[in-house]
Amino acid sequence: MNTSMMASFLVLLLAFPCVFATDYTVGDANQWTQGIDYTTWTSGKTFKVGDNLVFKYGGTHQVNEVDESDYKSCSSSNTIKNYNDGDSKVPLTKTGKIYFICPTTGHCSAGMKLEVNVVAASTSPTPSTTPSTTPSTPSSETNSTSPSPPKDSGAVSVSNGVGLFMGSLFVVLGFMG
Repeated sequence: MNTSMMASFLVLLLAFPCVFATDYTVGDANQWTQGIDYTTWTSGKTFKVGDNLVFKYGGTHQVNEVDESDYKSCSSSNTIKNYNDGDSKVPLTKTGKIYFICPTTGHCSAGMKLEVNVVAASTSPTPSTTPSTTPSTPSSETNSTSPSPPKDSGAVSVSNGVGLFMGSLFVVLGFMG
């Protein structure tokens, strides 16, 4: 590869910044269950387009995506999407608020509901450093003294950026071949 081709390749790579996505396990170690304050769980977190919500739950629970009205009234009569496999990964694909409830009778009205505000993705990663502050709700997030991120704490994955990078690489190499 000559110098000008190498320089062109590097410029191309800089034009396509990597986008980082985060998987958030809803409720952290407590997961999707009764007795969790999900409003507190969302505080301090920034959910971005490209991130994923991961709901882990037992057989007595489900996850229904609903509109704001059904969220407030704990109604699943107009469910947008239902998840019931016990380990549901929900991609955040657009900005704005998104609402989830457990449709099992009495669960939503007892607090098993989640409102998430999704913002536009940025091109640079902004890792969350705010640990959960609710003493009665154990969290898998830890402070900065932890040597490595705990399992399911919103660890960053680079799937979106890697695909873009690899696509760019194949285009450049194709032109050189």
